Amino acid sequence: MHSFLSDLLFTARELRKRPTFALTAILSLALGIAATSAVFSVIYAVLIDPFPYPGSDRLVELSMLDQAGHDRYAGLNGPQIEQLRQAKSIESIAAEDYWNLTTTDGDLPEDVQASYISPADPNHWGMKALMGRWLIPSDAPFGKEAQPVVVISYKFWQRYYLGDPQVIGRTIQLVHKPYQIVGVMPPRFRWRNVDMYLPLHVTREANIHFGVSLKLRPGVTTAQANAEIQPYLEQFAKESPERYPEKFRVNLRSIIELYAKPIGPTLYLLLGAVASLLLIGCANVSILLLARGAERQQELAVRAAVGADRFRMIRQLLTESLAIALAGTSSGVLLAWKSLAIIVAWLPQGPFPAEAVIKMNLPVLFFSVGLAFATAILFGLSPALQLSRPDIARLMQGSGRRVMGSSHAKRAHRVLVAAQVALTLLLLSTASAAGKGFVRLLKADLGYDPHATMSVPIPIHENTYVSWRDRAQYFEQIRATIAAMPEVVSAGISTNATPPSNGWDTRFEIFGSAAAEKPEARVNFISPEYLEVLHIPLSQGRIWDHTETMRAASVAVINQTMARQYWPSGDAIGHQFRLSAMKDEPPYSPAAPGSDGWLQIVGVVTDARDDGLRNPIKPAIYIPYTIKERMFTQILVRTRVAPLSILHDIRTRLVQLDREQQVMRVQDLETWIVELPEYSQQRFVARLFAIFSVLALVLAAVGLYSVVSYGVATRTNEFGIRMALGAKGSDVFRLVMSATALNVGSGLVAGILLSIAFNELSTRWVTESSRNPWILAGVTLVLILAAILACVVPARRAASIDPMEALRYE
Repeated sequence: MHSFLSDLLFTARELRKRPTFALTAILSLALGIAATSAVFSVIYAVLIDPFPYPGSDRLVELSMLDQAGHDRYAGLNGPQIEQLRQAKSIESIAAEDYWNLTTTDGDLPEDVQASYISPADPNHWGMKALMGRWLIPSDAPFGKEAQPVVVISYKFWQRYYLGDPQVIGRTIQLVHKPYQIVGVMPPRFRWRNVDMYLPLHVTREANIHFGVSLKLRPGVTTAQANAEIQPYLEQFAKESPERYPEKFRVNLRSIIELYAKPIGPTLYLLLGAVASLLLIGCANVSILLLARGAERQQELAVRAAVGADRFRMIRQLLTESLAIALAGTSSGVLLAWKSLAIIVAWLPQGPFPAEAVIKMNLPVLFFSVGLAFATAILFGLSPALQLSRPDIARLMQGSGRRVMGSSHAKRAHRVLVAAQVALTLLLLSTASAAGKGFVRLLKADLGYDPHATMSVPIPIHENTYVSWRDRAQYFEQIRATIAAMPEVVSAGISTNATPPSNGWDTRFEIFGSAAAEKPEARVNFISPEYLEVLHIPLSQGRIWDHTETMRAASVAVINQTMARQYWPSGDAIGHQFRLSAMKDEPPYSPAAPGSDGWLQIVGVVTDARDDGLRNPIKPAIYIPYTIKERMFTQILVRTRVAPLSILHDIRTRLVQLDREQQVMRVQDLETWIVELPEYSQQRFVARLFAIFSVLALVLAAVGLYSVVSYGVATRTNEFGIRMALGAKGSDVFRLVMSATALNVGSGLVAGILLSIAFNELSTRWVTESSRNPWILAGVTLVLILAAILACVVPARRAASIDPMEALRYE
């Protein structure tokens, strides 16, 4: 024990004498461990264990693929859901609806998000309530009114009731109607990420459609279920052809595929980046330990000469290596927890399940720590074994550094440096491609002006403003009230037209066309002020006026893409078309009389993005929102001040119109863009890759500096002899730099080949090619400059050697 303590004290003194060596080795390990552990912890939570529901791989959602390969929503009415229950491949079905409610039992009303679920199959999700019970069939028998009961989420229970253990049986007022709380769900039950679950009233009404969640029987594949369900949906399409594409096939998609896998490629790409960073860090430690061993051979030779035990010297060297590994891994563990919190804060909010619990994954943390220890032991043991049996005579004669500066050691250094440079170039090229993709999104031509504009979502409650005319007048009253505020420039109605991903794909028929198949366009329900609010200019014709809006005139405006595609001669104005999904569907979607008739084109507007920031603009149709109304609308508001600063005043004025009126989640349109999955994911990738590639560059530069310094130290006598024979300092400088150029050059070539080899894989995830000559040239230049900076100090030190001092060296 005494000798072990002596080794520790000696190690502490040695590391204090060389703080740069110690800190570099420790940080190299810590950064690699922290980044790898944090990123894989996110991958485990989001991709490997995203849902707590037993059999979550069998939970699927019903959709269709049209002829173009686009995914289409498939909603079913009550009778259709009952028919689908007969399918042998289906174990259970849950019909769903979603709505915003208001608590009205407290001093201040609170908006809450509610999911209405048919309780016919209470074991659909397979999770028991934390307290009380889940919804049961008697809560809402088919065709009968639902009972006034509610199951609340764990999060809502904690927030609204402060975790009251006596909450079961209490009554909560929702829009002035009492509901009895019958259950509280566990923390990870976050289905649809809502506050509460109510029984859904499923009726035989053919006009009321619901979303459906299906659970397949064990052993049934999605392909088998698709084949069985296809005839059912084909029959439903005959009953309601306007709700289905002309040709389609059933496309069941598991919740894992829908909500977890979309961000999977991004996370796996980042895992590759941090794994590279960990390898670079381990290579750095290897280089430092080998170089450190070379520096100490004279000391160990003296120890051996005076009778030091070989095992004692090996233990001393391993103690130093383990001390570095312990300090690096301890720092890495602490840094991993902090890094995980940062990555979680930067994660895009939409593309992964709310049920995912992101926490530090201990097995991966232990693996990273183990790899760091193995690296320190392996590359600390190698010189330890060599140095513990030195050629004492030769070392004592002063040629010690040349002994360790053997071809084997030099070759190991060259390989490690080339590997570091190659991996760093791969990271830099991928980071540059990701950054370029993000800049492309930032510079995308939107076709509209999102600045100083916000969207105010307006839901209405069931059994209110039921008739088409009442609803139209109420929505217009809301718009006019907001537009009259002094801080507001203009306000327009956008039922479904808030860009840059707006409109509903709808089939239409052009008057006089003989085409067998009906084309599709994105239909947007708006008021005429909409174009003014978004600064979308009119290129031809006119926009309808207020009077035409209120009588639901049969007029339409189209975008330039649609005009070019169907009327290339420029005579679109005056032509007529008819939409396939405009029939009256009370009480939720009332339509104006004649809504399914022919619409006349009265204007053409310039193109604005309607299918995201990357996809080409689709043909778009704008029609009066009064032609067919929903249970909600949006008011787009352009303001003279920061948009959200007047939200309180807007809410106050809306309550004066209707004291029950809610406002859902309000966003300014710039935030609307920022929260798009394509934008947030690209920003996330670009940000993390930039950080990881800079860290890799710094580590590679440090590793190169260590190798060059080691090379200069082992060749000191050689440089002295050369200068004694007439060589100039510049010749020695050039000699050191040229020797380094071979290591760096081979790494650059390998890195370029890696970037080309992995280009197809990375392009799929960062949307830009890392094979771009400008990107490769740029990152190569950055690495060359970094290499020059890393080498110039030891090279200048070599060039300034005093020949007499060098000849007496050692």
